Amino acid sequence: MLIGAHVSPAGGLAKAVDRGLERECDAIQIFNQSPRMWRPTAYADEDFAAFDAARSQTRIQSVLIHAVYLLNCASDDPALAEKSRISLTHSLRVGDAIGADGVVLHAGSALKGDVAEAIARAGVVIRQALAESDHCQLHLENTAGTGGTLGRSFSELAALIDAAGARERLGVCLDSCHLLASGYDVRSAEAIRGTLAAFDEEIGAGRLRSLHVNDSVTALGSNRDRHAPLGTGEIGEDGCAAFLSEPAFDGLPALFEGPGFEGKQAEVEDIRRMRALRERGLAARKGSRKT
Repeated sequence: MLIGAHVSPAGGLAKAVDRGLERECDAIQIFNQSPRMWRPTAYADEDFAAFDAARSQTRIQSVLIHAVYLLNCASDDPALAEKSRISLTHSLRVGDAIGADGVVLHAGSALKGDVAEAIARAGVVIRQALAESDHCQLHLENTAGTGGTLGRSFSELAALIDAAGARERLGVCLDSCHLLASGYDVRSAEAIRGTLAAFDEEIGAGRLRSLHVNDSVTALGSNRDRHAPLGTGEIGEDGCAAFLSEPAFDGLPALFEGPGFEGKQAEVEDIRRMRALRERGLAARKGSRKT
């Protein structure tokens, strides 16, 4: 497992690498533009070269880009759908340029409309963005299910993948907080195995490409997306330890998004806590095999 955090690229892409190293990350996730604005950041070749130079020969083995939350690929408003296509394409192209393992996307919302029609619209936009970029993968993130958001169930994620062409570049990012909120139990090793069995049956284990490791303020099935510092929420220390040590997740980038114990952003103490919880989970698994 490649443990890391969402970090800021403020001041230049290379600064994100510096912030990841300060936090002892093996993986980092960034926004490729301001999450509050449609206007894309106009990176030059020099920015990409500086990022590569900063990352070279460091411990950072994985980079993810998170598409901005303004996107709604499922919108029935042609102007918003077009803005979403342009922004998503830009994210994927930046991902190509910096060697990112994927762009993580919230596919959008059906609002109060027909879900199947919304999934079909999202599929069109995603197909277009993939066609207008080269190699970077797209990881569809599961959602907590608030406000008609698409991807609240494995069946919806599978439908989105099919609607977008089921290409090899399409994968899934599983968020532990969103899983719990949408009714998938991840509070123990046994529960996680059951949830992953359902994922494999409906989507296929090979589509799992990345993780967000976040605790949840709200309970199982709440459909509310509220993150808690790791180990302090409804998933708890035991659940976070089990999630971080799950064998099916070995080798995947696992990003903590916050809030951290000292504030909104993740700090080095949060990353160290992730590693400590992983070791605790591994020890528990080893102990269970002996009994």
